[in-house]
Amino acid sequence: MQQQYPFKEIESQTQAYWEANQTFAASETSDKPKYYCLSMFPYPSGRLHMGHVRNYTIGDVLSRFHKMKGFNVMQPMGWDAFGLPAENAAIKNNTAPAKWTYENIEHMKTQLKQLGLGVDWNREIATCKPEYYKWEQWLFTELFKKGLIYKKTSTVNWDPVDGTVLANEQVIDGRGWRSGALVEKRDIPQYFMKITAYAEELLNDLDKLDGWPEQVKTMQRNWIGKSYGCEVEFPIVGQEANLKVYTTRPDTLMGATYVAVAAEHALATLAAQTNPALADFIAECKRGSVAEADVATAEKKGMDTGLFVTHPLNGEQLPVWVANYVLASYGEGAVMAVPAHDERDFEFAKKYNLPIKVAIAPNDWPINDIDTSSVVGHSNDGSGELKFPVIFIKGQENDRTKNISWWSWRPEYALHGQCINSGEFDGLNFEQSSDAISSALSAKNLGKKRTQFRLRDWGISRQRYWGCPIPIIHCEKCGEVPVHAEQLPVVLPEDVVMDGVGSPIKKDPNFYETTCPTCGGKATRETDTLDTFFESSWYFARYASFDADKMCDERANYWLPVDQYVGGIEHAILHLLYARFFNKLMRDVGLIKNDEPFTNLLTQGMVLKDGSKMSKSKGNTVDPQALIDTYGADTARLFMMFAAPPEQSLEWADSGVEGANRFLRRLWKAVYDHVSLGEIAAYSAGDLNTELKAIRLQLHSTIEKVADDYGRRHSFNTAISSVMELMNALAKIEATDALTRSVRQEALQNVALLLSPIVPHICQALWVELKPNTSILDASWPLADKAAMVQDEVELVLQVNGKLRGSMVVSKQMPKEAIEQLAITQACITKFLVDGQTVRKIIVVPNKLVNVVIG
Repeated sequence: MQQQYPFKEIESQTQAYWEANQTFAASETSDKPKYYCLSMFPYPSGRLHMGHVRNYTIGDVLSRFHKMKGFNVMQPMGWDAFGLPAENAAIKNNTAPAKWTYENIEHMKTQLKQLGLGVDWNREIATCKPEYYKWEQWLFTELFKKGLIYKKTSTVNWDPVDGTVLANEQVIDGRGWRSGALVEKRDIPQYFMKITAYAEELLNDLDKLDGWPEQVKTMQRNWIGKSYGCEVEFPIVGQEANLKVYTTRPDTLMGATYVAVAAEHALATLAAQTNPALADFIAECKRGSVAEADVATAEKKGMDTGLFVTHPLNGEQLPVWVANYVLASYGEGAVMAVPAHDERDFEFAKKYNLPIKVAIAPNDWPINDIDTSSVVGHSNDGSGELKFPVIFIKGQENDRTKNISWWSWRPEYALHGQCINSGEFDGLNFEQSSDAISSALSAKNLGKKRTQFRLRDWGISRQRYWGCPIPIIHCEKCGEVPVHAEQLPVVLPEDVVMDGVGSPIKKDPNFYETTCPTCGGKATRETDTLDTFFESSWYFARYASFDADKMCDERANYWLPVDQYVGGIEHAILHLLYARFFNKLMRDVGLIKNDEPFTNLLTQGMVLKDGSKMSKSKGNTVDPQALIDTYGADTARLFMMFAAPPEQSLEWADSGVEGANRFLRRLWKAVYDHVSLGEIAAYSAGDLNTELKAIRLQLHSTIEKVADDYGRRHSFNTAISSVMELMNALAKIEATDALTRSVRQEALQNVALLLSPIVPHICQALWVELKPNTSILDASWPLADKAAMVQDEVELVLQVNGKLRGSMVVSKQMPKEAIEQLAITQACITKFLVDGQTVRKIIVVPNKLVNVVIG
């Protein structure tokens, strides 16, 4: 055994051994309980970052721990390989996205292997390979036939220079992030998946996910957004048609003073035909973002259309405005505006001097004392500026400019109250008024109760090249025809030239010219590609059937659901929701049996440096490769697991890395010093002195604690800390007699086992030195010796008149009378028995303390 810790030699040899012996190859033919551990697969950007190191080390620790615990473990790896970054890199480097992607995969695969992951590389997948995306094309055609995929016109961000659709985050100050062109809103036909058909099940099944963080489940509940409300129809003045809106607050209907529609709404288009100024305003709105968050924070702008609708209950005519805060894609693309009880409506009404009518007051206000006659708004700071809707109390009319009583839409007041200014509905609470108003609308055939979800169908078309081709053929005679199963996959050409303007396949007749599978006539292929979330929504199932000639085979039902899923909190909504949706789709077409894809979810925190997330733009990145080259993979893994609990953010510290490396070198030296004295068996029996009993007590308590830290708590940092404390205690034992060395052998063997999931290379090497001709890979997780954890002696605190004065160690079997006699002989007690002070009473709390009362 070398005296110095040769990490490079150890790690390369150990990794070569794993590969040659297929150590981590998973098999379905096992009588062991299965454990499927999966970390979210990476995008092949070219190099690992510290977030990858942390994510994949967490999954690897759990996989190795369960393997030692006797589980049949599968931990696969693959590549989320389609996406816009490859197109941008191809343009920048004058290459093809495929070539750039495949080169990155090879480089990152080498890096992941150097990290020492216990991965079954036989199951490796890349989503850009035809043998992978063939099966999602097959699923697309099946769902298209069932009506779960359909085509409709949708509003998107359009870059007129690059000729492509932009994601909301690619629109910066109204311009395309790459071209700088003014972005337009454009209505284009796109394919959608009917995720709303599963909204109820997606919502209800969150209650089954006991192994998920509550935060993630709450985020998904809010995203799905089930609400109970009312559909309201406002007859359009001068037309035989109604304007339909949906509201969750029908109790505020009598406070509606105008209606607002999105720029894309049919009423807006109608009014703009004879109003050039309105047409210009609508064009301006269409250049804005279609993101809900952007709309919420943007300055509220609007224009009167000149059209009116009739209030369905009181008959008042309300003006129709086009407003930039109304989204065409949400609800009906129109809202009834109640400025007194909605923040956005209030801001808008203030700006354009529209009426504000209070319709709700707190339930505990006597309705007969509320002045509902005229005043609807007031400044609340003496400035005279209208800031909040106001309700006045009778008898205070002469004090309206001072500390008047008022109530507004502000969140702390916007609870459900009672109706006022609402005619026959005055005095009714939220439930009563909602029911009564819904019934009144229904009687007039101008509304009804409705349950609605915030969730919208998933638009899956992308006007980009580097993605999975949508398997649809357009025929003038037959319409949209899904590609037949035997003609799949529709292969994406990989040898292309990227010029940054549009998609290459849209200009390539060799790709889009084809014949109709139904009539045999001339036809064209769809040239849009699928959203890359499509690929990542089912990859977990493909790992289980990685070489099957179908999307999934019976092996998927053996491995699924995933027992432990590991990934970032940033994927809490979209990816995890889409994966749950796909799991249910695959279940319903008979491919798998489970309802949910992931039994347990661990969302790890970010890796920070200097208090902020690592990023190239901030210049605060740390290259994992340099870390591995300098200190070794085990040091990187140990630091990542020790620096913080996995769900919390981790602050990078060079000193922490050096400390992790120091500990491994100290561990190596401890084993070196031990084995240099010769081979010895681990302790099994024999009388031990107090010191050796104490170290065995600490050893087996640590075994029990670390098992809980790994398995239940996922608290890897405290597991490492416990082992470090054990090693510190072991270092204080200097004797080299056979009995002491046998206890030291037992401790070092178990330390190697306890740390093996985190630092597998060094532990495998140390095991060979401690137990020649054996392999740690064949060893099971250690079991704590309960007998060693029984304490023969106990330390008792000594007090005088309730104040701490010292301690003493006694046998746990010592009688109470003997403890009392021994206590009063201790020096820390006898020094107080002077000047006539005598023992009046002795109080013994078993196994804890002795309090000597003197006086």
